[in-house]
This record gives sequence, C-alpha cells and structure tokens, in this order.
Amino acid sequence: QVQLVESGGGLVQAGGSLRLSCTVQTIGRPFTTYAVNWFRRAPGKEREFVAAIGLSGENPKYTDSVKGRFTISRDNAKNTVYLRMNNLNPDDTAVYYCAAGLTTIPQIIDQANIYDHWGQGTQVTVSS
Repeated sequence: QVQLVESGGGLVQAGGSLRLSCTVQTIGRPFTTYAVNWFRRAPGKEREFVAAIGLSGENPKYTDSVKGRFTISRDNAKNTVYLRMNNLNPDDTAVYYCAAGLTTIPQIIDQANIYDHWGQGTQVTVSS
C-alpha cells in the first residue's frame, strides 16, 4: 500500500519560484524501491510528464519545456521527492501530480501508465 501527498503549490507571478514536495508512505516495501516522479495536467490538456529521477537521486530527466528551470531531487531519509520550479511562466499553470511505481526502466519512465499510485495533486497557478 502506498500513499502520496503533494504540497507546495500556489499562486505565483511569472518569473517566480515554487518548490513542490511529494511525501510517500509505504507499507510492505521500502520507499527506496519506488520510482517517484512528477506529472502535470494543464487546463484543457492531457496529462504530461514533467520530471523523473533515479532511486538514489541520480540521472534526472525532464520534459523539454522545463529544462534549465525545474530541478527534481529525492531525499530517501525523508521519503520525499521535490520539484523546484524557477522562472515560472503562465504555461506552467497546471495541477501537478507525483506518481509512484516499481518500474525504473529509463526509456519508459515518462509514461504515466507504468505508475500504480498517484497523489491528489497540487495546483500551481502562474499569473502574467
């Protein structure tokens, strides 16, 4: 059993920053066995991959639109994955979700259907 809780969303002006957190509670398997990564869904759009990171915090991967602005990190001692978002723009407005799964294959880590567990989402709104 896995529960994910996102926090850190809010309203920010363009150019501002936010840090999202995803804290994971697991029963039966340690947090370190789960890939925990970020997706988002903008109004009227499909859910899209945002960022992924390895089980030990290695090999971060980003969608092109956030490269150089967003940083994903992972603290296994706190069962938490973070998404630092800098230089936000209105196109980043979305509900951000973290997702957890046991698949860690780099080539498919950006596919939503490999994740078994999702958080409730946190709203990020960027005003122009």
